[in-house]
Amino acid sequence: MMWDIRPESNSYSVIYVAENRIVMPGEVLSDKPERISYAFVDKGKTYSTVVGLYSEGKLVPLEGPYEPLPDDLIVGIISEIKFSGYSVEINCPYVSFLSSREIRERYDMGDAIFARIDRVDEVKSIDLVDAKKLPIGRLVKVSAVKIPRIIGKKNSMIDMLISATGCEISAGRNGYVWIAGKGNATLAEKAIRMIETQAHTSGLTDRVAAYLKANSQK
Repeated sequence: MMWDIRPESNSYSVIYVAENRIVMPGEVLSDKPERISYAFVDKGKTYSTVVGLYSEGKLVPLEGPYEPLPDDLIVGIISEIKFSGYSVEINCPYVSFLSSREIRERYDMGDAIFARIDRVDEVKSIDLVDAKKLPIGRLVKVSAVKIPRIIGKKNSMIDMLISATGCEISAGRNGYVWIAGKGNATLAEKAIRMIETQAHTSGLTDRVAAYLKANSQK
């Protein structure tokens, strides 16, 4: 908690500045029950379930495994071909399946796809729909909790990456990012790693823009 005292004309104004604090799994966030993402309530208190930054009722995870949810858009790799469809590896320990009834094209082992999670049942079996095959490229695996920062508000960050590098970039909520096309894939991957490492910091968009500008001609 900090107080920032700033002069205004001949007087002073006192402005409260929220300060993030790092919390660990099981650490108390509040002495009362509160609805906070990545937290749970026990005996009237609210606890963190992740390593994260906490401030003013908001918890931003710094690390954590991917937890599949309906309507998540994911990048997956075809891992098994079956008569009725395909098993797809999506960076989690649960079985994901793409039915042959849901596709218009055939896939080979190792093909990359972009798809949507339609259903997650009680034993975490995952059904995929709306799949499309991704072009030849490279897979970048990042922490799943950093994907929203890589995408940015209204796709702002990923659009900047695409524009600056000339690559086709598909970011899945499962922590898989696929880079394809004839652009600067190496620069795109380095920028993505930069965002992942600095996701919890402020002013990141400006730093990434400067990095891309400085390295785009190399």
